[in-house]
Amino acid sequence: MSFIRVVAAIAVSIFITSVARVASQDHAHQHPSTEKLGSVRFTNSCNPPAQLPFNRAVALLHSFEFAPAIAAFGETLKADPACAMANWGIALSRWGNPFAAGIRPPSQLQLGRDAATGASNPVAKTERERAYLEAVTRLFDHFDTTDQRARLLSYRDGMATLASRYPEDTEASIFYALALSASEDPADKTYASRLKAGAILEKLFATQPEHPGLAHYIIHSYDVPALAGDALAAARRYSKIAPSAPHALHMPSHTFTRLGLWQDSIDTNVSSAAVARRAGSTAEELHAMDYQTYAYLQTGQDAAANRVLGSLGTVVARFDPDAVGSAAPGSAGVFALAAIPARVALERRAWAEAAKLEPHASRFPYAEAMTYFARALGASHIGETANARSAVEALGDIRDRLTQAKETYWAEQVEIQRQGAAAWVAWADGRTSEALAAMRAAADREDLTEKNAVTPGPIAPARELLGDMLLEMKQPDLALKEYEATLKKEPNRFRALYGAAQAATLAGDVALAKKHNAQLLRTCKRGDKPGRPELMRARRE
Repeated sequence: MSFIRVVAAIAVSIFITSVARVASQDHAHQHPSTEKLGSVRFTNSCNPPAQLPFNRAVALLHSFEFAPAIAAFGETLKADPACAMANWGIALSRWGNPFAAGIRPPSQLQLGRDAATGASNPVAKTERERAYLEAVTRLFDHFDTTDQRARLLSYRDGMATLASRYPEDTEASIFYALALSASEDPADKTYASRLKAGAILEKLFATQPEHPGLAHYIIHSYDVPALAGDALAAARRYSKIAPSAPHALHMPSHTFTRLGLWQDSIDTNVSSAAVARRAGSTAEELHAMDYQTYAYLQTGQDAAANRVLGSLGTVVARFDPDAVGSAAPGSAGVFALAAIPARVALERRAWAEAAKLEPHASRFPYAEAMTYFARALGASHIGETANARSAVEALGDIRDRLTQAKETYWAEQVEIQRQGAAAWVAWADGRTSEALAAMRAAADREDLTEKNAVTPGPIAPARELLGDMLLEMKQPDLALKEYEATLKKEPNRFRALYGAAQAATLAGDVALAKKHNAQLLRTCKRGDKPGRPELMRARRE
């Protein structure tokens, strides 16, 4: 049966402003009449009553609203038990956020494999639908013996074949582009896969401006410093396309963060956290709170950041790290709970607070590593070298555990933290040359990686810390270069702007110092009054 003949006449647009119109269907009353998820048309061979829930499910999937998507695909199967594509959707939803670094646990993978290949599953009715199911099966097949990255690359290749074979199927092209971005090697600084994905998506977005996946995946494809500006139009659109999806409200902040548009990031994450809270997506709420806190701190709004920090206790009380919810998995919630206190202490240079932070054990040790990193930096700066050395040793242990678990991305990130922390311990001990060499090595190593989508940025960028160390060594010319290099990657960062202004002043470049101070004050126009000592000084200069 040809693609065109496969019930093209019943493809349903799901520009959802009034799902309740389909009153004859049992599921209609479950969705608010104001729900808006964007417009999706996914041609399939399921019966007419299944079309609305199926397209709604795909719209949810495109916004990484995985639990609601699984429920909607379940509604599809109730309307048409022979709809094999509903099982495809459940399986892909079980894979979760494709940009989440980390090895999927066997329990999650088993659920995905069961959805894709269960013995009682309906048989796909068309060759095209069989290709979708075959491709998604590659994510889960032989998960106990096959490396996760190998399976992801195999899925990417399966989607490439499908998209090539059915060029009129724009959904195949969209999911292929997503697989391209998600499977890119973080060390590939040519961004070849991201650029290829972006080209596919932008061409389609011009003709489908209300499609949630197109806006969403353009943001992800260009979510690196060199490309972020190309995602700004999509970032401005996405929250308007699918405001009922918590992740659609959060996702624009990835671009805003890359470009240093802090108030835009704050505004969209406040909205995202509120919608996630109402939806019971606590991990997504915490994820939005982390991005929100980071942006508050870059703009000198420390009181607001502290309010977020103070609210964590009530959020933790309803947080289940094992729950399937929105784009942010449980690991993202755990990450945020560790990151927020570390950020609040380090960005304010509250060294004593940082030195007292207590790690909380979880099955995501890279989250604990942030606490040890902050603790090591804080303790080093106030002379508690025994405390600092203990934290560095803990970072080494975490790195080794992650390496043994084949969590190579996170093992590398923790090693960068360990090197940076060890450098400051050496500094505190008076081993200046050793400290500088270690800090430079950590900065060079961090430059070779990319941040994961789970975080708005490093707890403290290694190159910025190198600038701090050079400034302490009274080498302002060299420090200035490191701060300005940081600003190219992390524009409008408070500490890098302030450090650059101070380094320029000490280097005798008054004009450059004024330039950086002026940018700091513009960035912090909503900052607390009188605010941090650094801001008070910048206002005087």
